[in-house]
Amino acid sequence: MIGWRALPRSPALPWLLGLAAVLAASLFAGRTAERAALTDLRRSANATLALHVAAFRTEMQKQGSLPLALASDPEITAVVGPAPDPALLARVNDRLAEIARASGAAVIYVIRQDGTAVAASNAGEPGSFVGASYAFRPYFQQAQSEGAGRQFALGTVSGRPGLYLSRRVAGPGGRTGVVVVKVEFDGIEAAWREGSRKGGETVMVTDPRGIVLMASEPAWRFGALRPVPDEERRLIRERLEFGDAALEPLPLHPAADGSLVRVGNGAEPARLALPLDAPIPGTTWRLHTLTRIGVAVGRERVQAQVIAGLAVGLAALGLAEIAGRRRRLRASLAEAAARRTELEERVRVRTQALTEANRQLKAEIAERRLAEAERQRLGRELAHAGRLAALGQFAASMAHEINQPLAAIRSYADNAGILIQRGRLPEATENLSAVGRLTERIAGLTRQLKGFARKASGRRDPVALADVVRASLEVVEGRLSGIDLALALPEPSPYVLGEGPRLEQVVVNLVQNALDAVAGVNEPRIAVTVRVLGGSTVGERAVLEVSDNGSGLPDGGAQVFDAFFTTKASGLGLGLAISRGIVEECGGTLSAGASPEGGALFRVELPLAPAANAVPGAAA
Repeated sequence: MIGWRALPRSPALPWLLGLAAVLAASLFAGRTAERAALTDLRRSANATLALHVAAFRTEMQKQGSLPLALASDPEITAVVGPAPDPALLARVNDRLAEIARASGAAVIYVIRQDGTAVAASNAGEPGSFVGASYAFRPYFQQAQSEGAGRQFALGTVSGRPGLYLSRRVAGPGGRTGVVVVKVEFDGIEAAWREGSRKGGETVMVTDPRGIVLMASEPAWRFGALRPVPDEERRLIRERLEFGDAALEPLPLHPAADGSLVRVGNGAEPARLALPLDAPIPGTTWRLHTLTRIGVAVGRERVQAQVIAGLAVGLAALGLAEIAGRRRRLRASLAEAAARRTELEERVRVRTQALTEANRQLKAEIAERRLAEAERQRLGRELAHAGRLAALGQFAASMAHEINQPLAAIRSYADNAGILIQRGRLPEATENLSAVGRLTERIAGLTRQLKGFARKASGRRDPVALADVVRASLEVVEGRLSGIDLALALPEPSPYVLGEGPRLEQVVVNLVQNALDAVAGVNEPRIAVTVRVLGGSTVGERAVLEVSDNGSGLPDGGAQVFDAFFTTKASGLGLGLAISRGIVEECGGTLSAGASPEGGALFRVELPLAPAANAVPGAAA
């Protein structure tokens, strides 16, 4: 029997095994480094995606409340009625043009109940929307049936894509109409294209059907992420949503591992990209990014392959040299010493190369950490700037609200001093107690300022409306001297659903305005009345009316609720706008008109609290 030592062994076998080990280690290290690089790339791409979504949402919110504000404008509600006055139409056209320029909207127009546009910001210009019929548009149909609508489509007149935001308008005689604001996103698309041109990600927005509405690649607009069914194509053509766009699938093809895609670009070679997407809050759309898998990932893979190959190769060479030295030791000790010296030199060279590669890798890691720290610093500065901007908006509102109790505190403090001098201590003590209560009111206002970033709680509790009026008159008691005040408060008091302190702010503001209006009148009179209305279409409601015999409202009160509109030399023009917002949050309405005595009359309607909840002692 022949022993295994007798079998011949090829001298190339160790080298083949070492080469196989080097290749296997290089492939393994390359794949590991590539996965790590893709993980880092995905992390930064997710952060970029979040920034894109936030920026796009901010752009949409700039225009989101404009249709709601326009729908309550009395002149706009008048033009949807039968045979509107030509002078009124001209004024509305001019106002719509001015609002469109100020807000950045592409066009604003008003549609009658039959679908015909009667007023527009581009009236009198080539391609004006006035006279065109939009009854077929889904945004018109949604607004008529549901009160509001939105649609992204190509303009039938302008041929430009944009988002149409619509709101139903209640016109005279039971007629309705729709006010529409068209928003175009040319600025955002231009910014996306500029970023993509500089090597950034490709960005696009799709609707629930997968159709691209806007993109950094102009040729991709109105393409599709997936095939569009024939029935859906027919509906799109009938509604003229995207003109004659072919709605062809985008040149995106899944890569081998499933997490990447290959992006085709005509005659140019396809490139790998990392696809990410996220929903846009407040819409049914999604924002997609395609981040290029470029040189960085390839460089990480090659570096890892080189390092692993060198390490395994050096190990294999070391083993080969050790085995060779053992063989050569039997021949000559001198030759073994020479070989050992040569091996040490080669190891030194290889180690030096490995050390240099390691140094470069550490430098790149340090650079990446610095970039991450800079990104976090910029994020903190951006958040701080946002908080300062919001604080600036609320500061003006709080200053107006705090001025009222401050004026009352000054009046009570002056009266208390006079009463103390006259020895009328009980009355002075009552004045100082009122000062304490007003101080608590200011503290409540400052607590509201601390929570300025949060939305209103929306909580509505039963509140005795008569108690609200009495507490409010206590704030302005110092100014009521010499005023004929007619106060009509029913007993027991009706209970309404709302927030007591905020309703007091409304009543104080209305009474303060009435006091300012009767200043200088020979026989100043102010009437505050509370009563209950029954049998309305919205259920029983409580009515609070504040009237005076002053000079009345300018232009019939059409602008008194606009923010920053004021007729006072030192006024901010925020009181009535804030008051209307508070009343509407409590489920009621605030309107203005002419008083029978020739002055102004402000009317607050609030829903009555259910009988089971309207118990005595409820907080005012």
